[in-house]
Amino acid sequence: MALDFSGQNLRGRNFKGRQDLAGANFSYADIRGANFTNANLIGANFSHAKAGLQRRWVIILVLVSWLLSGLLGFFWAFDGYLVSLIFNSSLENKIAGWTALIVLIAFFFVIIRQGVAAGLGAFAGALAVAGALAVAGALAGALAGAFAFAFALAGALAGAFAFAFAFALAFALALAFALALAFALAGTLFSIYISWRAMKGDEKHSLIRNIAVTFAATGGTSFHGADLTGANFTQATLKSTDLRNTILICSCWHQAKMLDRVRPGLTYLQNSQVRQLLVTGQGQDKKFDRQNLRGINLKEANLADASFIGADLSEANLQDADLSRAKLKQTQLDGTDLTGATLTGAYIEDWGITNTTKLHGVRCEYVFMRLPTKENPDPLRKPDNKQEEFTDGDFADFIQPIFDTLDLYHNQGVDPRAVAIALKNLAENHPEAELEIVAMEKRGDDKILLRAKTAAGSDKSQLSAEYFDDYNQLKALSQSQQLLLVEKSDQIRDLKNMITTALQQPNFYTQGSTIMPQDNSTNISAGRDISGVINLGKITGDVTNTIGQLPESPQTDKPGIKELLTQLQQAISQSADLPETDKADALIQIQALAEAGKSPQESTKQKTAKTAITMLKGIFTGLPAVASLVEATNKLLPAIAKLFGLG
Repeated sequence: MALDFSGQNLRGRNFKGRQDLAGANFSYADIRGANFTNANLIGANFSHAKAGLQRRWVIILVLVSWLLSGLLGFFWAFDGYLVSLIFNSSLENKIAGWTALIVLIAFFFVIIRQGVAAGLGAFAGALAVAGALAVAGALAGALAGAFAFAFALAGALAGAFAFAFAFALAFALALAFALALAFALAGTLFSIYISWRAMKGDEKHSLIRNIAVTFAATGGTSFHGADLTGANFTQATLKSTDLRNTILICSCWHQAKMLDRVRPGLTYLQNSQVRQLLVTGQGQDKKFDRQNLRGINLKEANLADASFIGADLSEANLQDADLSRAKLKQTQLDGTDLTGATLTGAYIEDWGITNTTKLHGVRCEYVFMRLPTKENPDPLRKPDNKQEEFTDGDFADFIQPIFDTLDLYHNQGVDPRAVAIALKNLAENHPEAELEIVAMEKRGDDKILLRAKTAAGSDKSQLSAEYFDDYNQLKALSQSQQLLLVEKSDQIRDLKNMITTALQQPNFYTQGSTIMPQDNSTNISAGRDISGVINLGKITGDVTNTIGQLPESPQTDKPGIKELLTQLQQAISQSADLPETDKADALIQIQALAEAGKSPQESTKQKTAKTAITMLKGIFTGLPAVASLVEATNKLLPAIAKLFGLG
């Protein structure tokens, strides 16, 4: 049973290293000066608790601060004295005084503009030189004054000259005292201003703030090295608290007081913007790019339009959080709880979800697969149809990655025919593995990643080794030897065409069983599993959708790419001379041409179009010369090639 310390006076109590405090109740307790170093406080309740310093430590620190203030005032007065040497009759002293004044003015300017650390770094040497000159000048001035006074006493003009000298000396001393006092006052006010800016969170003066917080936390409540996973600090007062090296996974800080006065170490609490978010739950339009927010508790937080590009939100609690239109590009979400969160309009390009990411009950009408740029403004909306939205539960099914896959990465000169044959052989040799291609991803110019779903318990290491042994042997065969194997199976030819098509595309994003080119919003479905089953209707629909995104020809009597591809698609679909497998392959090439038509890069457009047209010609080779499809292609392909600049 969890221990109950609620409402108790625990000031100065020592709980160091205790492992029996998990789930303990410290709500409304006075824990000022208590020591929880290295304690197990998982799930502990510190709501409304009061942490900080005991009275005796407050008195000690106040006395020390007064001593330091007096010392600071002395140094400012000394600076004033150095500057007052400007009015000294000695040339050496004047130089020392002016040097001190210039250095101090520059020092003040740099501190105000760039912070204390920059000021100290830039002018430490100059201050040392100025101080040395000033002291040397002061000593020289004193010696000169003593010498002049002795000479005056020994001279004959003791009357009027002695009186005039005494008056001048008194005036100089009074002026020096006034300047010293003025500098002491100005320096004190300047120090107060810098301290105020530092405690308000001005990053330029973080050095001052860190020193002040460290000083103020001496003797305060210590959680140093404690495990505070899931601990609740709602409305707790946390001034002068040591939280260095603590485990703060999913700790709750809602409406915590004086969280900016804790000693955070390297935890996420060191960031002032993050502290404010944790206390208020309001992060709309805020920027948290590349922040380490691992384990942060943002349950029910308002994070609409917030940016988490490259941030680490692994193991974070985002239950019921509003992430509408949030930028989650390359955000790490391993083990993150997104239960009930709203993701409508979020940008999820390359986000790092894993099989431990909780997506149950996520509310999402649509998402964007890419963050738009000036060069490529299309954000790749999903679903593609702007009139369509995800229904309840659809998004999780759509986005949940398939992790139990056999990943076959080819990093050197991919041979599509060898890949297809090796895959077919692997499926036949291991029917129990139930291999099914679910994704292809092009990486670089000639690298490709194939993902195949496997049955539970399959030995992926063995399957991978067997596949690549076979693939490397096949790759070493001549093309004629490979063709003999291809002729034995239409399925091998189909797989080869699929891989060749994938390699034609400039970029690919994979998700589930679809292959999505990164420069458009159309899904190119493989249309078949590894056993060669074809979904011709799905392929036809995808092709129609892609062609529909092309602009229409401005001249009604002169068809453009859209019109010519539409005619070619109809001719292929209606052909009685073309087998279904060849129809599927031909339609995939039509889609490749449509994608090329949308590409803004001329070189990529021409390369893709040239390959697709060549493959179409190969597919139609062998058809009767009188076939209507041959007549149509003989007319349409040259016109299409000309529009792509290949004529």
